[in-house]
Amino acid sequence: MKLVFVGADHEVTGSCHYLEAGGRHMLVDYGMEQGVNVFENVPLPVDEAKIDFVFLTHAHVDHSGLLPLLYARGFRGQVFMTDATADLCSIMLRDCAHIQVMEAEWKNRKAKRSESLEAAEPLYTMEDADGIIKRIVPCRYDSVVEVCEGIKIRFTDIGHLLGSSSIEVWLTEEGRTKKIVFSGDIGNKEQPLLKDPIPTEEADYVVMESTYGNRLHSPGHPDFIGELASILKETFDRGGNVVIPSFAVGRTQEMLYFLRKIKVERMVEGHENFPVYVDSPLAVEATQIFQENRYECFDEDALELVREGINPIAFAGLKLTITSEESKEINFIDTPKVIISASGMCEAGRIRHHLKHNLWRPESTILFVGYQAVGTLGRAIIEGADEVKLFGEPIQVRAQIRQLVGMSGHADKDGLLDWLNGFKEKPKKVFVVHGEDSVCMQFTECLKMEYGQRAYAPYSGTVFNLLSNQFEYEAEPMPVKKTVRTVASGVYARLLAAAQRLLALVQKSDGMAHKDMAKFASQINSLCDKWKV
Repeated sequence: MKLVFVGADHEVTGSCHYLEAGGRHMLVDYGMEQGVNVFENVPLPVDEAKIDFVFLTHAHVDHSGLLPLLYARGFRGQVFMTDATADLCSIMLRDCAHIQVMEAEWKNRKAKRSESLEAAEPLYTMEDADGIIKRIVPCRYDSVVEVCEGIKIRFTDIGHLLGSSSIEVWLTEEGRTKKIVFSGDIGNKEQPLLKDPIPTEEADYVVMESTYGNRLHSPGHPDFIGELASILKETFDRGGNVVIPSFAVGRTQEMLYFLRKIKVERMVEGHENFPVYVDSPLAVEATQIFQENRYECFDEDALELVREGINPIAFAGLKLTITSEESKEINFIDTPKVIISASGMCEAGRIRHHLKHNLWRPESTILFVGYQAVGTLGRAIIEGADEVKLFGEPIQVRAQIRQLVGMSGHADKDGLLDWLNGFKEKPKKVFVVHGEDSVCMQFTECLKMEYGQRAYAPYSGTVFNLLSNQFEYEAEPMPVKKTVRTVASGVYARLLAAAQRLLALVQKSDGMAHKDMAKFASQINSLCDKWKV
């Protein structure tokens, strides 16, 4: 019975943990890395085709974004997640695939112009996204799900995103059962729309995030609505636009909640009828999914509006843009406006076009409302860059750069401690992950020195035996090295994935009737003879 740490160890993105018990291979999350990666991640301990199950904490791409790649490389197991997460993944993973294909096409056009012979391949395709979506098993909050003999799970609302959860996993091997709890991303308390995180009472082992493990959000209850209204008035008085880089799923809907209240209470004097553009097809679809899951996931304040027949994230003057033509037209409208667009870290998507049209304008404001990973364009802007590059062109940063400080979907240090202190007894071990290197270490030391927790911050590759309560291998940090990697072509990569899947089937055939094994072997040999080269 093993736990192997693969991704988001001493880093914030690329979450992935591997479990092995009773001959079964499992992953908890399989996310993309975003921004600058300080440390190398180890490969998965087994071929993708041998993975039996994936348990997903929530839909954000730093937790889910590599699931289509898992499918492309031969995975054909089941992916368990909450109902709302399943709804979101059905649009987000397709959006990720679309971005992969479009970026590959753009790189190939650029390579052709420069007469480069190196062709780019998308990490995965829409076919892979559709394939993994068909493997999803939606689950209800708070219900124990028997995955197979010896493995049970339960999802608990963790208040970070619609459908987000901590996951309890019970593993039984050699007649012994161990329970491990994965926190996922722990939500901030008293957020708009969503419920507060619900604690878990018992665990042998805990794997928890530490994104804001060394800081506190604004004291008291920040007046985000008042601050936002003030920023809008100042900007509109100057004749500028307020451009908000926002995650399409989660943060966009929270901003709409705030803007509805500002509109209803006419808080922007002289500009009461200002237009708001949500320029992201993904955000538009996600907003509909928020509505469909409102009774299960909304907090009491939002539900009270729903009961009164009020849509808490819609209002007069809200304009949803879908097509690229509609998106381009926004920047030719002179009326001061709010533009909410993805991606939230300014790394891709339509937000880059709106930055190109507004960053150089002193009258405009770029308002950041979420975490900006190291190495992203958003991080560079908030850290005071005088000039950035967009679409190969240098753009001067003259707009007002503002942040809604404390506007976070992640719990701060106190929130993390509150969640951990919800366990009735101290776990045998608390593994601290999903935090920048220094933050991860500081929070771990805090848990050990101030709270007497048996805390440990693993690096990628660390292996822990859950039955013996001992490390089998303690990995050292592996700083990223800039190396040239040879990537197999898309078609050849699929052939390799198919071979891995075949091998996984052969290895699982032990115990099959001799007659059936002989038939299987004959079929494989026949196929090899047909394609002999």
